[in-house]
Amino acid sequence: MTKEEVHKVVLDIIEEIAPDEDLSDVKPEVRLRDQLDLDSMDFLDIVMELRKRHGVEVPEADYPKLASLDSCGEYLADKISA
Repeated sequence: MTKEEVHKVVLDIIEEIAPDEDLSDVKPEVRLRDQLDLDSMDFLDIVMELRKRHGVEVPEADYPKLASLDSCGEYLADKISA
């Protein structure tokens, strides 16, 4: 998967978890929690959905690598099968 495809996967998950969030202007280089009203439980929901939908296991030590869309793209691009 490309980084852009990973961005879409992550945004689709966020849209489901936090449907009231406006995702139209999310900046890929800025931490998601700095742009959106996501708490730690929302973040865990994102990780769980990645595992459920795409079989991606994210160890807790790697959670900081999912801070922004760009970092998600870098971390997940080779882990998510299309």
